[in-house]
Amino acid sequence: MDIGVPAEIKTAERRVSLTPGVVGELTSRGHHVVIESDAGLGAGFGDAEYKEVGAAIAGSADEVFDTSEMIVKVKEPQAVERARLKPHHTLFTYLHLAADRPQTDDLLASGATCIAYETVTDDAGRLPLLAPMSAIAGRMSIQAGAHALEATQGGAGLLLGGVPGVRPGKVVVIGGGVVGENAAEMAIGLGADVTVLDRSPAVLDGLSKRFGGRVRTVYSTSAELEASVLDADLVIGAVLVKGAKAPRLVTREMLSRMRDGSVLVDVAVDQGGCFETTRATTHTDPTFVVDGIVHYCVANMPGGVPRTSTVALSNATLPFTLALAEQGTDAALRGNPHLLNGLNVCAGVVTDRAVADTFDLDFVDPLAALNLR
Repeated sequence: MDIGVPAEIKTAERRVSLTPGVVGELTSRGHHVVIESDAGLGAGFGDAEYKEVGAAIAGSADEVFDTSEMIVKVKEPQAVERARLKPHHTLFTYLHLAADRPQTDDLLASGATCIAYETVTDDAGRLPLLAPMSAIAGRMSIQAGAHALEATQGGAGLLLGGVPGVRPGKVVVIGGGVVGENAAEMAIGLGADVTVLDRSPAVLDGLSKRFGGRVRTVYSTSAELEASVLDADLVIGAVLVKGAKAPRLVTREMLSRMRDGSVLVDVAVDQGGCFETTRATTHTDPTFVVDGIVHYCVANMPGGVPRTSTVALSNATLPFTLALAEQGTDAALRGNPHLLNGLNVCAGVVTDRAVADTFDLDFVDPLAALNLR
């Protein structure tokens, strides 16, 4: 198969979708891989490393798209990239369509087969291609929040872990999944007072067993959520509804009653965010203030640590990338129900029910949609 890797063009996005090691796995099996020149530079991988493992280097993104059947990316395609997609293309990347109607419309118009990392599943119902980036984002959320709490950043001037004789900061994590668990681990490590809210007794039980008395686990009723948020110095939004837009759990009215200089970090921003006041920010301009509350809403947090993120993501996607390349898109999707769950758009129709419901679009069964290719 002809596989293309364009350079990422989202603001301050330095990741690349495939490491030289993974490219070597593909070329050793007879696949042709073309990398846009300098696409790996932000993650520490130069063109020479890709050439050594058999990749071709393209001088432009147009060349990558024109010569490839499958496009493997990290972030959702930007408008100029979506315009390059054709019906013969298979796009394999993060999409987060439920928070992005323009992207959804453009992908439908392209006729391309679009597989989203974030809705591919495994035997346990988990999201194996989202998990590594969720773990990184969860850990980074505490770093970002701790920095935003500094007075020079508009925060309350609070050291999250405190010092002997001074109370630590209070961290509230909304959602106890991969993001929430990793955020809790980092916050505990800094010595913060940590509360995690979730609606799954099994998730709360697992967190309690892992962290013991170092974390407070609370079933997330509306009353408990409000009370916890109002008492927090740092709130981490770690809510995920597979494929769907995140629920807005923290309202503007709650913000007005929080302590000035408190911080919100919305890791759910890719899916629209779980704070009413969320708007996407970038690594170059990461925060804004509403009603005295600092918001950090960077939509590609793992892009801030591109070396770690690139290796983790490339390793996780490799088995699926190989399956698509070895078997062809149609056979790979038909043969693997977990990969099929990643199919969001195909032949001009929506194949993910959550996306269809969000935008009131017709839903077409993924297998039926493959017959339209």
